This record gives sequence, C-alpha cells and structure tokens, in this order.
Amino acid sequence: MRLATTILGSIRQDMEQDLRKLNRAVVSGTRETGRGLKQDLRQDIVSSGLGSRLARTWRDRAYPNQGLNAASLVWSKAPHIVQAFNRGVVIRGRNSRWLSIPTPQAPKRGVDGKRLHPGNFPEHRFGKLRFVHRPGRSSLLVVDGVRISTKTGRVGRQAKGGIYTKSGRLKSGITSVVMFVMVPQVRLRKRLNVKRAAQRWAGKLPRVIDSHMGRSRG
Repeated sequence: MRLATTILGSIRQDMEQDLRKLNRAVVSGTRETGRGLKQDLRQDIVSSGLGSRLARTWRDRAYPNQGLNAASLVWSKAPHIVQAFNRGVVIRGRNSRWLSIPTPQAPKRGVDGKRLHPGNFPEHRFGKLRFVHRPGRSSLLVVDGVRISTKTGRVGRQAKGGIYTKSGRLKSGITSVVMFVMVPQVRLRKRLNVKRAAQRWAGKLPRVIDSHMGRSRG
C-alpha cells in the first residue's frame, strides 16, 4: 500500500510539472506568435510602399492569463487607414463636392498646425486660393504671384506690390503654383492582406508552442 501511494504521488508530481511546462510554452508561444504577426504586418506595409510611419502603428500585447488560455492582441493605431488599404475603397469628399489633395508644393501644415486642407491654408503667406475649373480634367486650387526658390524649390511668400510692372508685364520670377488637386473621389487599390497574415501565424501557433515545449524538456 505504501509503495502504491509513493508511485501515485510521483506520477502526480510529474503531471503537475509537465502541466507547468505546457503552460509556460503556451504563454511563450502565444507571445512569439503575436510579435511575429506584428512584424509581418509592418513589413507588408513597408513592402507596399505605404511607409514606415504607418507600419509602426501596429502594436502587440501579450496576456499570459491563467492556465492554458494565454492570448496575444495585435492592433493598429491607424485602423481606418489600414482598413482602407486592406479592403480597397473609394473615398469621397465628406461635406463638399470635391476631395482636395495637397500637391508636393503645398505646405505640410495649416495655420492651426493640423494637416493641410483648403480651410486652414495659410493665405496670409501665399495669398488666396483660386479655383480653376478644367472640364474633363481635375480642377485645381492655385495661388498667384509667388516666387519659387531656385535653390530649394520651395514656394515663397506672395509678392508685395502686385504681380505686374508699371508697363503691365508680369514681374520676373513671379508665377502661379498649384496647391491642391480637386477630384470628386479617389479609389485606393487593395495593397494589404491582414487576414492572410493572421491566418498564416494562426497556423504556425501549434508548432511554435511545441518548439517552446521541446526547449523546456532540454
């Protein structure tokens, strides 16, 4: 009877030890899988030409929890942008007929420090925006009477004293610059596949957990 009790106790200890190892393997494997998915999603964005800034919006967090119910959460801090490129959507102007797209010559920020749009365009610096309708083509918003630096290519302030000489000729170096291209809508083609990446790493999870289990056995 004493021998049987000793054997049962040893078996119980071995099972508890194996369960602890399995628990740690599940926690480590789940964490590694979440991080792997995050890295793949970041790489997908960079490979698609959408830039490292958007790629860095992907985050991951591991939840060890209790027992064998560990979990990892992977999410983006720019979900609307990621979703747009994940689905491929048509974007239209919210409250107006036009969707304004800043050109490379336009300043990056408006007078309020926020992303540029016609409503916060710094007219005190460049002058008023002028709408140019072009039938059959995209319309434009331009500024007149400005100079472009020959060294930097940047658009300077609007020239003072008018843009014409006394003889009625346009002053030297003065020009008009397109600040916005106006379109009714733009179509973003699908450039990301978040679901495919998630499914790929979900399929890897058992192998990753098994790998961590193997390491714990030594």
